[in-house]
Amino acid sequence: MQSGHPLDIATQLTPEGDGRLSGRTTADYWNMTGPYGGITAAILLRAVVDDPRRLGNPVALTVNFCAAIAAGAFEVVLVEQRRSRSTQHWSVELRQAGATTATASVVCGLRRETFAHAPVTPPRLPPIEEVAPADTSGRMNWLQRYRFHFAEGAPVFGTVPLAQLGSARSLLWLSDAPARPLDFVSLAAMADAFILRLLQVRGTFVPGSTVSLTTYFHATAEELQAQGSAPLCGVADARRFNAGFHDQTIELWGTGGTLLASGVQVVWYKE
Repeated sequence: MQSGHPLDIATQLTPEGDGRLSGRTTADYWNMTGPYGGITAAILLRAVVDDPRRLGNPVALTVNFCAAIAAGAFEVVLVEQRRSRSTQHWSVELRQAGATTATASVVCGLRRETFAHAPVTPPRLPPIEEVAPADTSGRMNWLQRYRFHFAEGAPVFGTVPLAQLGSARSLLWLSDAPARPLDFVSLAAMADAFILRLLQVRGTFVPGSTVSLTTYFHATAEELQAQGSAPLCGVADARRFNAGFHDQTIELWGTGGTLLASGVQVVWYKE
């Protein structure tokens, strides 16, 4: 029997030599037809984070979702492409039955004391105690792995489209369930812990999935450690839905109004 937090179990990888690692999907982060994208991103980042050759900490992660991931075993192939004195570039690939299901590019870097400036300001939302938790019971498994307190833009899981299109923006408190101290792996997963904006706008499901996801890590390791398991402030939005694809932007803010991560993804949809 495995023990530990569901995220750590789901991202557990066993080195097999020659840059190859083995893992296995878990039901805890299951979406409709496979693992939800955030846990796949976390698995691919875990391969880099746990590698003894890693230089510094993650700065950027881009994941391309090539095919559905089936329940069961998978292989991760990790290649260090290049390094300098400040940055390091990795290529990561997730395979099943010899076929590629997801690829990733990871940039790590050494952070040093430099000029610092943060012109962006955190969104305002009520204290978490004043925002009711969302009821995700009976929904996809991965939704049970987070606590959502929507201050604005709670999703509508309807069976018919809304009579009037809703806003693409959501503002919420977000945390792991059960609670877990924040690190780069969990931050990578949380960057995709937002319902697709198409559902947000239309109020009903249509066939769709994330095609490519990029997360930028602004946080230092010390900032993540200071955050602990406290909820993050999350904001998600979109700019255009057109010809079968739409974008989705996110920000994740920590205690004291520190921007920990931002990101963008492109989503394919059928209708």
